[in-house]
Amino acid sequence: MTKIIGHRGAAGTHPENTMISFQEVERVGADGIELDVQLSKDGEIVVIHDETLDRTTTGEGWVKDYNLKELRRFDASYKFPEYGVCKIPTLDEVFNWALSNDLFINVELKNTTVLYEGIEEKVIKLIRTYKYENRVVISSFNHYSLVECHKQAPDLNLGILYSEPLYEPYDYAKRLGANSIHPQYKVATDLIVQKSQQSGIPVRTYTVNKTKDLKRLIAVGAAAIITDYPKKALDIKKSF
Repeated sequence: MTKIIGHRGAAGTHPENTMISFQEVERVGADGIELDVQLSKDGEIVVIHDETLDRTTTGEGWVKDYNLKELRRFDASYKFPEYGVCKIPTLDEVFNWALSNDLFINVELKNTTVLYEGIEEKVIKLIRTYKYENRVVISSFNHYSLVECHKQAPDLNLGILYSEPLYEPYDYAKRLGANSIHPQYKVATDLIVQKSQQSGIPVRTYTVNKTKDLKRLIAVGAAAIITDYPKKALDIKKSF
């Protein structure tokens, strides 16, 4: 049965990529969380989507230009001020919280605009520290980075992110050493989902929010759906 993964937590109803957003995913009973990671100026793994702070926090400028202590001063409550001040989490903080549950964790490396040197090694080391090898999938639009992850840790789960049609993406994933594909929902056709999963490559598609798209992808048996509205997705899933 299709797993429901909260995109940046429960980004449709809570401040994205914050602890309160991840906690909401657990509260509603979804299967996992998706989050984005970058590196601070002092090399800490921080959880934030944009390369700049302006959209989702009270800060300005590039994430890479601030150390962790400085980044933690900003409020990341974004468009949900009713939840109070929300700090930018570290991946270590999220992983430590996850010790109390069994949520699947999709860690997306945000390293296409800014090529964070060593981010692969740092993330892999933290996964090893927490022994989350079977709980985490690393995904990225930077496929060179995923190849590097495979070189460093061939046992880890890797997901190819893409938003434009790819010819036989399941074969492409295998060539890169990845074991899943994470297509944008518009290019996750029924045929691609079926052929990919028949070839042993799970399909986790993003960002699926509309009822008709949720129903289609659950009906076709996608391995997972990444959505801003995990509770809505769970309610639809129950109807199957």
